[in-house]
Amino acid sequence: QVQLVESGGGSVEAGGSLNLSCIASGRGARMHCMGYFRQYPGKEREGVAAIDSDGSTSYRDSVKGRFTITKDSAKNTLYLQMNGLQPEDTAMYYCAAAKEDLRNGRLVRDSYKYWGQGTQVTVS
Repeated sequence: QVQLVESGGGSVEAGGSLNLSCIASGRGARMHCMGYFRQYPGKEREGVAAIDSDGSTSYRDSVKGRFTITKDSAKNTLYLQMNGLQPEDTAMYYCAAAKEDLRNGRLVRDSYKYWGQGTQVTVS
């Protein structure tokens, strides 16, 4: 049973920073592609950033230059450093993982089989 456990959400003022973390654990938890999605109330979950096993990344246009995604493969841990946060970044953020590299599908919700429980990010 694969589990994704997230941490690092919280409340910050506009212009502030947060660092999200996601650890994959359990039997068969070695993941190739991992990413973060976010969801606004009443909206579809949207891809924010993702990274394949070779370090290739994808970012949503609105976060480019502000967010950085990295992965420690030895620890099966994903990080999302979020700088210059704005009120429109307020959402529930979800970690997602897949056992294969997703390439052009990194920001596609249906590409992922495993999901975390979500962590709230609030920017005021």
